[in-house]
Amino acid sequence: MKTTAFIAAIAVVLGLAAFDKSNDGRTVGQKVGETVDQAVASADKATKDVRDSAKKGVDEAAEKTKEKTAEVSKTVDDMAITAGIKAGLAKDKELSALRVNVDTKGGRVSLYGSAPNEAARERATQIASAEKGVTGVDNKLAIENH
Repeated sequence: MKTTAFIAAIAVVLGLAAFDKSNDGRTVGQKVGETVDQAVASADKATKDVRDSAKKGVDEAAEKTKEKTAEVSKTVDDMAITAGIKAGLAKDKELSALRVNVDTKGGRVSLYGSAPNEAARERATQIASAEKGVTGVDNKLAIENH
């Protein structure tokens, strides 16, 4: 199919060159050769442009995929940190995992809710800080007033 189109294009070029009345000292063969060279150069440039555009699109898609994968990985890490801290809090007799909310973003932990006393509040900070991947703890636990 491509060969047929190419042959047809060459036939058109030859026909146009044969009917060219200008007399610039070049033979029909020279004119046809130049026209074919120009067509090949144009085709090469178009092919390069398409390849460059496709490569750019692939590179952009790869970068977006890499960014999304990193975001998902961070989210999974944060979820694991939160689960580990909740498990640690559940083991403490004075701290109830049900009364302490744990939020983690980018390894930074925030503790919300209440603790029965200052010592339990501090233990919550220690439990959270000891979890692998934690970069900091914001202890916002209120002390319960009985």
